[in-house]
Order: sequence, then structure tokens, then C-alpha cells
Amino acid sequence: MPITELGSFSVSTLQVLDEEGHLDEALEPDLTDAERLRLYRGMALAREVDQRMLKLQRQGRLGTFAPSTGQEAATCGAALAMRDTDWFVPSFREMPGALMRGVPIEASLLYHNGYEEGNVAEASPRTLPVAVIVGSQLLHAVGLAYAMKYRGEDSAVVTFFGDGATSQGDFHEALNFAAVWQAPVVFFCQNNQWAISLPRAKQTRSRSLAQKAIAYEIPGIQVDGNDALAVYRATQEALARARAGGGPTLIEAVTYRLMMHTTADDPTKYRTDEEVQAWWRRDPLVRFRRYLERRGLWDNQRQGVLEAELKAEVDAAVQRFEERTGFGVDEPFAHVFGTPDPGIEAERRAFLARVEAEASRG
Repeated sequence: MPITELGSFSVSTLQVLDEEGHLDEALEPDLTDAERLRLYRGMALAREVDQRMLKLQRQGRLGTFAPSTGQEAATCGAALAMRDTDWFVPSFREMPGALMRGVPIEASLLYHNGYEEGNVAEASPRTLPVAVIVGSQLLHAVGLAYAMKYRGEDSAVVTFFGDGATSQGDFHEALNFAAVWQAPVVFFCQNNQWAISLPRAKQTRSRSLAQKAIAYEIPGIQVDGNDALAVYRATQEALARARAGGGPTLIEAVTYRLMMHTTADDPTKYRTDEEVQAWWRRDPLVRFRRYLERRGLWDNQRQGVLEAELKAEVDAAVQRFEERTGFGVDEPFAHVFGTPDPGIEAERRAFLARVEAEASRG
């Protein structure tokens, strides 16, 4: 039996803005100035919220959370490409995109202080809550996409995950199902180089994560994840293909987690300052600001106004969050099941009795 070649494969990469903010005009997506400014504001707001949340956590006013500093271009660029009718299915580092979709700042503050109310996104009902279990949300995303295809909706799903999730079985099951059924879903991998303390090189021998699409016979592309325009273009094209019946796409956004994995983590134990500083020089906000300046859309005065505006917006959100009342210490028991459960109610009574006993002891 002769040996024949099954096929040859390649993976494309995309960058529209280089690290200095210089533009490849042939690849620039068709955006209005209002959209460009909205994209920059979204990234800047996310950075402000992230830094404020870090201060609150260190002051004991907020629980553990996963900072998104350095990865704003990835989720904001993708969010800008989405319609309100598309589903946004995050993991736990997509707060920038969620804010652009209309999820209020208070939602993140509530969620990271243990309140289930933080999962409610009334202003953006097709934005799902945080998924902490690595890779679990990919299966949910495929289910949503298949349901929309079954119903004939002109919509698609974008689901986000990190490089570590590509080592999970859920990732492969989701891609396989989506490919077989041509579900309208975009798999968006934020390759931030580290799965907590495990570098990408130690979890896969693949030269890229985008090439994992080849095994499932779906399009795959690697983009500069710190280039908001490249992210927008790749996501927009993938969504258009999905809505037109062309099935799923895998996007690998190469970016970097500039802060800790979560606020319970010490990244100095496993990576060098030199590596981190090299990535700070690729800061997506600085890059996009230079692009806006070259287009005559931005300057130092506008930057100062924006910074004051964002600080006031975050200040107000924190104040509203900390002034909220009506949450009892037993609030988590109310969100286990949709209807009252005798076992849970018994646990609630026992918990409240214990709290009362401890309080009486002073």
C-alpha cells in the first residue's frame, strides 16, 4: 500500500499594531472613531477597576480575585466585535470585556465578596457569570451555540479560557462536539504564558495553541493579544463565519498576565522580574493610546480628563457597593437551589445558631 500525504497544514498569525503603536494600514479593521475611543475607554476602565480591586483586597475589603492587568486588549477587542445577542462566556479573567458589555462594576465587587448577586447581569443577560473551574465553561458555550443553531438564531457565542485550559479534557470535548455539529462558537484562548505557576512550554509541545484547531478541522489563528485591533479583526471574522453557518474557530491571543494569578498567589516564586518588565513594555493600553494619538484622536489633556472621569466612576461604584444593606450572614444558603431544600434550610438554622452563640460569648 503506497504512502500518501493526508494533507498539509499551516497556522497564521495576525498583528495590526506593533509594540510601538505603528499601524499596518492594509490590515486595519473598519472602525468609526467613536468605536476606537470606546475601545480605549473600555481598556482604561478595566485597568482602573483592576487596580482599585487590588487595593481593596489588600485592605481586607474584598476577597480573592484574578487581576486582568495586561490582558485588557484581548477581552475588550473581542467584546467590541460582539453583538448584544451574542453570548459572552467567560472564565475568571474577563472582567474588561464584561464591563464593555454593560456589566456594572458593582457586580465584580459583590461576586468577589461572596455575594451571589454579583452573578446577575441584568444589563447584559447574555453575559454569563465567572466560571472558576478551569475549562468547564467551554462545554456550556458549545451547548448554547448548538441551541442557537437549532433555533435558527442569527447569533454566536464567544467563550474565553486560558492556556492552561487547553490541557483539560473539557477543551477537547468542546472543540470536537462544536466541529462535528458546526456550532456557532468562537473559542478564544488567552495565552498569558502561565497556568498559575506552570509555564506554557511545560504543558504542551505544540509550537502554538492555535494549531490545536487542525485536529478538529476548524479554522485556527494566533493573534497578538496585546493588539486590540488584531483581536477585534480576528473575532469579527470568526463571528461572521459562525453566524453564516461556517462553524467554530479557535483564536489564540498571545498576551501576558502582568500581575499575580490571583491575589492569593506570589508570582515572584516562579518568574523573573526581567520577564515581567519585558511584557510591561508591550502594555496594550500604551500601544493603543499611541495609535489614537497618531490619528489625532488623543492627547495628554484628553488623557487627564479620562483618568479623572474613571476614578470618579470607580469611586462611586465602590461607595454604592459598600453602602449596600440587606445581605444577611446566611445569604449564601439562599442561592444553592432554585426552590427551598429541607437539608439546606436545616444547615442554615444550624449556622445561624452557631453565629448567635459566638456573638453571645463576645
